[in-house]
Amino acid sequence: MTFPTIDILVPVWNDLFETRACLAAIIEHSSGVRLIVVDNGSSRETELMLEEFSESLGDQGLFIKSERNIGLVAAINMGLARSDREYTVIVRPHVLVQAGWLDVLVSAAETTGAGIVSPLFRGDDSSNVTVPDDMIMESCSVSFTALLLRTKMRSVSGDFDEHLDGNEWCLKDFVRRVSSIGYCTCITGRLRLSCSAAQQFGSVQRRNEMMQNGRSAYISRWGIPRHYCVYFGKKADAGSLDDTITAILDGARLGHSFTLLLHHRQYSIFKKMGWNTLHTAIYLHKISILFPLRDLQRKVTTLRSTTPDFIAVCEPSDIIFKGVDITIKLDELPISISADTTTIAGH
Repeated sequence: MTFPTIDILVPVWNDLFETRACLAAIIEHSSGVRLIVVDNGSSRETELMLEEFSESLGDQGLFIKSERNIGLVAAINMGLARSDREYTVIVRPHVLVQAGWLDVLVSAAETTGAGIVSPLFRGDDSSNVTVPDDMIMESCSVSFTALLLRTKMRSVSGDFDEHLDGNEWCLKDFVRRVSSIGYCTCITGRLRLSCSAAQQFGSVQRRNEMMQNGRSAYISRWGIPRHYCVYFGKKADAGSLDDTITAILDGARLGHSFTLLLHHRQYSIFKKMGWNTLHTAIYLHKISILFPLRDLQRKVTTLRSTTPDFIAVCEPSDIIFKGVDITIKLDELPISISADTTTIAGH
């Protein structure tokens, strides 16, 4: 098997010493790649270091400069416009790559057909996403910290929307766009990269405004991300829920989240079927064998405290969601998911 061609894109804004360490680690642990460095309006000292570093790479390095800080997303797009290899891997300067890191990301993309692949992270910029060490899971929660992109996918989807915020909602929008053309987004638990806190540009107030504006723009395009809490009932045969699980996975790919409350036997069957590792936005909770109703109600109360606007999904005979604002039947779930994402059709 021939290893695919790869560009590694590093958007830089100052942080001289951290950036130098990041670039040195990339060169040490990433043979056969081209390094694209985008200087996003850095200081003269950082600019000189980047120029010197890029010159030493010859044809394997490309240095691009913006005279001012144009924002993270715009800087990334500037680099992507010059990337023509099979994959482009974005790495921000606060990340340290390690031996074998690129093989893991590319292998995940090649085996799953994913258009976007992210590792896990340890350190200041780590997230709450959980993926088992030996698994690859679909997800809508990725970060510009380190991200592999398939160029064939980008040629259809286009690049990132520079008018959205510099991370969460911009990426959610991009994930939805690539999903609409048939590409999934995955996180591999086989790689965990060290990272420090990302450098922030602009005031806290400005960043919060961008985040709110980004969220509003996302909702106007794709609908409101919902959280569904699903209780199948004690008598439900877990082995006959394939269609429902398919609808839930489709909903997770559309940006919705799902908490599944499962009795002991149901939970065991779900794990046997591999349904516990379908998507990072599908959460399985096992109901205690002892006093199951009490445990159920406790779990619902906990969810209500963290996500008060969740939608309860259960059969009419179940009363565990008493007092919840919105309750729908199990067979209404696919329709509800579709209704929450139809705003794009008329946008």
